Amino acid sequence: MNTSTAAHILVVDDDPDVRELVVEYLEKNDLRVSAASSGREMFELFDQESIDLVLLDLKLPGEDGMQLARSLRERATVPIVLLTGRSEEADRVMGLELGADDYVTKPFSPRELLARVRAVLRRYQVQATLPERDGTRRAFRFSGWELNLRTRRLRAPDGRSVELSNGEFSLLNALCRAPQRVLSRDQLLSMSRLHEAEVHDRTIDVQIRRLRLKIEADESTPVLIVTERGAGYRLASEVDTLY
Repeated sequence: MNTSTAAHILVVDDDPDVRELVVEYLEKNDLRVSAASSGREMFELFDQESIDLVLLDLKLPGEDGMQLARSLRERATVPIVLLTGRSEEADRVMGLELGADDYVTKPFSPRELLARVRAVLRRYQVQATLPERDGTRRAFRFSGWELNLRTRRLRAPDGRSVELSNGEFSLLNALCRAPQRVLSRDQLLSMSRLHEAEVHDRTIDVQIRRLRLKIEADESTPVLIVTERGAGYRLASEVDTLY
């Protein structure tokens, strides 16, 4: 499995056997999976990682599953699939009214769960092609890299975290917002200025060189951030946006 490009699923269930079953099955089917046993762990992971979909058990001991779903929906438009018992029809209805995208009843077939997860992910991928919703973007993914806009962290294809200065983050953010487009130095300066003042004090060329040192396999022959002579720079990669 190529974890650098796989959708990232967060499984929230207090039962270790259920967590192990779901994690193992989803990973075998080319998904990246993290697991949490409580609402606290769920929010900690959600704030640290870019999550594509949350599988949430509504019956976590000592916790209000509906409130967790509501709080999660208030934080982001991340897809939510509820895990419920067969007799919990009222909970399923309420969960869907709160903004959950689907539900799976326990005991469930891993195959059915996978099908539901993939279906919800497909719906969100279609929505992501619609006009942008300003201020709701959570992360950019390009060529295996992931730029988390909330934590301002850059994750490499091999999973390691790459430190970025404020100026480097602002510049990479600007490039990701306009993939495959040639941006002049003035355009990059203007787009970056909205976030951090550090770019003002250094030339765009210096920032580009520093970014290349961190994300290019060979800084002398860049393939991600390429120079368009006499015009500016271009992020030569497709970019997926997470909302």
